[in-house]
Amino acid sequence: MYTKEDLILHLQEMGLNPTDAVMVHSSMKSIGAVEGGADTVLDALMEYFAPGLLMLPTHTWDQMNPEYNVFDPKTEPACVGILPNLFMKRPGVLRSLHPTHSIAAYGPNAAEYIAGEENTLTPCAKEGCWGRLREIGAKVLLVGVTHARNTYIHAVEEFLDVPERLAQEPAYFTVIMPDGSHKQVVQYRHYNAEVPVVSEHFVKLHQGYLETGAAVEARFGDAKCILCDCVGIYRTTERVLAHQINCFLERDEIPAAWWRDAPT
Repeated sequence: MYTKEDLILHLQEMGLNPTDAVMVHSSMKSIGAVEGGADTVLDALMEYFAPGLLMLPTHTWDQMNPEYNVFDPKTEPACVGILPNLFMKRPGVLRSLHPTHSIAAYGPNAAEYIAGEENTLTPCAKEGCWGRLREIGAKVLLVGVTHARNTYIHAVEEFLDVPERLAQEPAYFTVIMPDGSHKQVVQYRHYNAEVPVVSEHFVKLHQGYLETGAAVEARFGDAKCILCDCVGIYRTTERVLAHQINCFLERDEIPAAWWRDAPT
């Protein structure tokens, strides 16, 4: 059974620094038996990254729709697992105001980082929390999940204007602001007419990310992990998509030459 100290050691063994900005996608089950369960996992993460910026997705895209369209960040549960739902309720943790792709953040600069999310127009806008991960040199840690859950790749696609990713018609939501007021917001949601879940195809670049050094394999408890560098993920994806902008969906496999031939 893993202790908090064991998990902190695993973070250190990955080469992560306490001052890093890290977005964690997680499967609690994959970590295995932990003394104290999910709370201990969060204790380890929050203690280690206290001087940095610890982030977990608190997405609500699964339940938000035209009929259920009021987002209250204080009460709306996340649709992405137990750790985000516990994390966002902890003292000192702040939740962004994006109606479908919010994040919870902890650290000295958390408030500054999440500010203004209610004003973005897409799930992973360039100026939003997901789009700016590259700008701040963040890491993405996939704990027991694959790139199919790597929301940051959606942000890369938005940067590169990959076609057929966003709805043509806007969706309208109401966000409950911190002062209790209601703000009407507009979103162009993720949508592809032929492929219900585009992110399932992001795994096609797993080997490419490893070979280019954009990602490395690691462990956290029993969980097989992928530690991603956001700058590297962007560069590798950009060079591959330069060959065929919609290759994630249009190819069963992506040619290795597309990431191997390009300059670093």
